[in-house]
Amino acid sequence: MTEKLSNAQIAWRAAQDIQDDSYVNLGIGFPEMVAKFQPPGRQAIFHTENGILNFGESPAAGEEDWDLINAGKKAVTLKPGAAFFHHADSFAMVRGGHLDVAILGAYEVAENGDLANWSTGPKGVPAVGGAMDLVHGAKRVAVITDHVTKDGRPKLVKRCSLPLTGVGCVTRVYTSLAVIDIENGRFVLREKLAGMSLEQLQALTGAELLVQGEIRDLSAPENLQ
Repeated sequence: MTEKLSNAQIAWRAAQDIQDDSYVNLGIGFPEMVAKFQPPGRQAIFHTENGILNFGESPAAGEEDWDLINAGKKAVTLKPGAAFFHHADSFAMVRGGHLDVAILGAYEVAENGDLANWSTGPKGVPAVGGAMDLVHGAKRVAVITDHVTKDGRPKLVKRCSLPLTGVGCVTRVYTSLAVIDIENGRFVLREKLAGMSLEQLQALTGAELLVQGEIRDLSAPENLQ
């Protein structure tokens, strides 16, 4: 397979589409990397389900304050104007439509926008958690993911086979090989790696890729961490 983007490069690409002053929730794990790559001159306001608004970068090793953590139990810092609030108030913000963007990971994304990002299997994420609120509360839901599973099966599929997190909720997917929008129940290809043909990409995708207009090259800086 053509050389693919690293997780850091996928996170960087997703960060480029976050508008200045957006209220953003990042899923636990891989999506948290997006916060590191905000473009110069733009500043998102990050929200975490456990009750912080406007948290900052991770502290240096040894300087953590373990009373200040995100939903993934990772230490964070605070930016000027940061606020603390009850867990219930945090979810009221989500359910009330006050978040501009939610960026989540995925096991599967279907061409109709269905998302499966948890599993009942022995090694899966054991519960859907706050994601089911985020996918229907945020104004825009994006996914960052490898394009295929570790054993080479497509993660972008015609219909999800795993338990759903949300129905018809995803609007854009950033993968290791492409950027794909979901429009009118179809995968619409926007960007792909320059060294990969459309036929090669289609062979690694579990539903038809629709082409509308120019397909831009997908690229990201090298040596991102």
